[in-house]
Amino acid sequence: MQTLAQHLTSKAVNESLSQLILTLADTSKAISHAVRHGALAGVLGATEQENVQGETQKKLDIITNDMLKDALKADGTVRGLASEEEDHAVEVCANGQYLVCFDPLDGSSNIDINSLVGTIFSVLPAPQGELTETSFLQSGRNQLAAGYVLYGPSTMLALTTGQGVQLFTLHPETNEFLLTNAAMSISPDTQEFAINMSNQRFWEAPMQTYIADLLLGKIGPREKSFNMRWIAAMVGDVHRVLSRGGIFTYPTDNKDPKKPYKLRLMYEANPMALLVEQAGGKASTGYETILDIQPTQIHQRVAVILGSANEVDACLSYHGIDYSEEPSLD
Repeated sequence: MQTLAQHLTSKAVNESLSQLILTLADTSKAISHAVRHGALAGVLGATEQENVQGETQKKLDIITNDMLKDALKADGTVRGLASEEEDHAVEVCANGQYLVCFDPLDGSSNIDINSLVGTIFSVLPAPQGELTETSFLQSGRNQLAAGYVLYGPSTMLALTTGQGVQLFTLHPETNEFLLTNAAMSISPDTQEFAINMSNQRFWEAPMQTYIADLLLGKIGPREKSFNMRWIAAMVGDVHRVLSRGGIFTYPTDNKDPKKPYKLRLMYEANPMALLVEQAGGKASTGYETILDIQPTQIHQRVAVILGSANEVDACLSYHGIDYSEEPSLD
């Protein structure tokens, strides 16, 4: 099996980007170690602090955020970083070539019940000139690399550098990420969906109707039965989609009219959308392709519908949009 470093060399990933990816991977090993120790290390539970989104931070949110910040500051290739746990963008190295956006511990509400959590990251080119928040406001199409690390029964890294999606598994004895799937592929059709059903009454009418038709199974218009799965951590739900197909959605809702969307564009939606597209799936808000969105702020939130291409198309048809045909190249 190839190590992560060997794989990056075989794919001719440039030296500086390879170095950054290896830094992120090495830091995730340390995070995996901290997650495994849990209550033994006194890292579980909430703090009295809130992040910029007004969410109560878990102790591990802060610990993992600091671990990634320190590692990226020492890396030398990073111009600046933006994190779900930071109020503002952070300048790192004046000569750095890259910007890194990350969610240090996605699904941290699961940590106290020993369920799946993960780290999500996105790498963008650093523009010339002064570093500001505007430097980060790039389309997801600009991403040079994206991935996530899933901390579960085994620690896994899903990675794309624009050459498909590769899956690595952390060897518990050698502490090396080894290539275990050289080309992850999402089946175009599925009978599995993931959504937080407790929010059903707050969804827009198109999503209400779509999910209702899925639940009708063989006697409904879809004429087949569907299973529902929900991990409550995007990293876990997307990993399932990449592994065996499916559709994951966190749609627009009116539970809080000031916050109609849940997931962050820069830290969650963009990197996951790139992974899904590179594996043959699709990713949309319901009204536009996620990777084509022009961000307006680093903590921007969006609706997310992603997964098996034909099922995403079916969902979008309820929203009055037909993405089933590829755009003309003329």
